[in-house]
Amino acid sequence: MSTTENTDNRWDFRHEVSNRCGITLMNNQVGYVVAEVMREKPNSEVSEFPSMIRVDGTGRLEFVYEEFAEALGVEEFGTADLEEIMSTHYGRMIHVDDKTILVANPEDAAEELGFDLPVVQ
Repeated sequence: MSTTENTDNRWDFRHEVSNRCGITLMNNQVGYVVAEVMREKPNSEVSEFPSMIRVDGTGRLEFVYEEFAEALGVEEFGTADLEEIMSTHYGRMIHVDDKTILVANPEDAAEELGFDLPVVQ
């Protein structure tokens, strides 16, 4: 069944580009702290559910490991720690030494990685 009715439900399927990216975290002690750090960032929306936490944003999200380590009171936090509490993501994910970046558009990911996407005609 298809519908042409325009609704404001964020879970509705749409045929246009959303310019959104996000991550789903486990709702445990570490996931909760990471979500709280991300809640303070502009451009980030945090939604809590019984077994998961969603962190969504428009355009770009940066998960800076040093901020998580400080909030958790641990010496180090890295890519493996983030992946341990992450169940899924959408958008293009870029891991660098000190953070994980999620971008909504492939062009932004290509720019971040330093290569050009060829124009297709």
